[in-house]
Amino acid sequence: MSEAINSPGSAAVGVTESTTRLSGNLGTTSLVLSVLAFSAPIVTVSGYIAFAIGFVGDSAPLAWVIATAGLFIFAVGYTTMTRHIHRPGAFYAYISLGLGRLLGVGGAYLASVSYMLITVGIYTFSGVMVSAAIDHLGGPSIPWWACTAGCWVLITILGHFQIELSAKVLGTVMVFEVILVGIFNLFVLAKGGESGLSAEPLNPGDFFNGGTGLALLFAFGNFIGFEATALYRDEVRQPSKTIPRATYLAVFLIGAFYALSAYSLIIAYGSGAADRAVNDPTTMFDHALAVYVNSNLATITLLLVSTSALASVLSTHNVVARYLQNLGADHALPTWLATVHPQHKSPYRSSLANSIIVGTLLVLAVFFVPDENKVIGAGSGIGTAGVLTLMALVSLAVWRYFATTGRPAGETAWRVTIAPIIAFAILAAVVIFAIIRFDLLVGGAPGQNLWMLLVLIAFLAAGSGVAYYMKQNRPDLYAQLGRAEGDNIATDPTGEAQMEATGGA
Repeated sequence: MSEAINSPGSAAVGVTESTTRLSGNLGTTSLVLSVLAFSAPIVTVSGYIAFAIGFVGDSAPLAWVIATAGLFIFAVGYTTMTRHIHRPGAFYAYISLGLGRLLGVGGAYLASVSYMLITVGIYTFSGVMVSAAIDHLGGPSIPWWACTAGCWVLITILGHFQIELSAKVLGTVMVFEVILVGIFNLFVLAKGGESGLSAEPLNPGDFFNGGTGLALLFAFGNFIGFEATALYRDEVRQPSKTIPRATYLAVFLIGAFYALSAYSLIIAYGSGAADRAVNDPTTMFDHALAVYVNSNLATITLLLVSTSALASVLSTHNVVARYLQNLGADHALPTWLATVHPQHKSPYRSSLANSIIVGTLLVLAVFFVPDENKVIGAGSGIGTAGVLTLMALVSLAVWRYFATTGRPAGETAWRVTIAPIIAFAILAAVVIFAIIRFDLLVGGAPGQNLWMLLVLIAFLAAGSGVAYYMKQNRPDLYAQLGRAEGDNIATDPTGEAQMEATGGA
């Protein structure tokens, strides 16, 4: 890393803006599908929704309604930044501008490790599900780690190529998932469920009880990854229009899809939904699907859960690769990571590095963690806590950036001040609750595994330390942190200079 930092000049070792800016032609639909794949719809509907019903009872659909409203507010400030800050890097760029470069690089390190850990968890889950699917179809008994290894090879290959290929794969998988769940919802609602359609699951008076926070934590967790729309800035058509449109669509579709599916699952069981969710959540969806649609769909569901998990891995892998590529371009990681493939215009070196790191973590997990469920829980749980923290920081960064630089022409106080502050308050509350009930994310007894959060703190500190080293020893490179290269007066009139004048570091 020090070799990269100490290389002479910002164009060292051939790393210039022209060689580190990605390119592509993603439209709104492809971008939305790439983001939606992250939440693994069939996995959520067949698993997490039942747990939420068990936590809060028949009013569980409101958890996704409330989470959708909260993240719509987050999206207001976030998309305002995308219109005025024409930098790649998403969280990395926005935190650097609003809260200073030290925290910006720390946030990028935190984002990278958070998404990597989520990838490890989902890789493990995908291996377990692929193994179960092969066994269900009468094939040989294959250990989960062998199936995960096969998934790793496939994802590594796809990550080498341009984002459009990944988008096609993700879009295809998403269509089949949504069709299956859509058919379930349609059949249940058309038949009236167990005892007829009812507005009772939408009664807010029943939502607030001892399980409210737990259900909301699960609901907010389903939205992890939607903010990656801005990370693909250089790979979409008309980013100033496509990114805000895709961001809002992703929030709405995730929220509406899961709220409707939760409602349908509750209606399918009627007054017995909460009891079934508490006593047997893992088969709740499959049983209802067999009763209301067809008893032979269990195999299709199992296959779609497997492909859904794999699509989620691919989506997460692409996010990590772009964070590593941005950090490499700014010399905050080895500059080797920054190079864009001359033909595919992909971050192929960052993608490979991500695969190697995640693959190493998976090998260590196989040898030292005998229970694969602990790998799934720890990886996904720690990563989710990290990303939620970053979203809270970004909301604060949006507010401070516009408070420092002034409100742009055409923007309202709602977009640049009020919405970001409200979003920060909401997300900070979610983060605090996630820490208090960290056991829900990673397993174990309350308070038992809080030490795992040290991983996130360590990477946040490491990134900030790298930025501080650059500030003291290479101010020329430090000035370019946050993908500041390429800024121009038309798109970012004040840039970092004013932030530095007000104490942004």
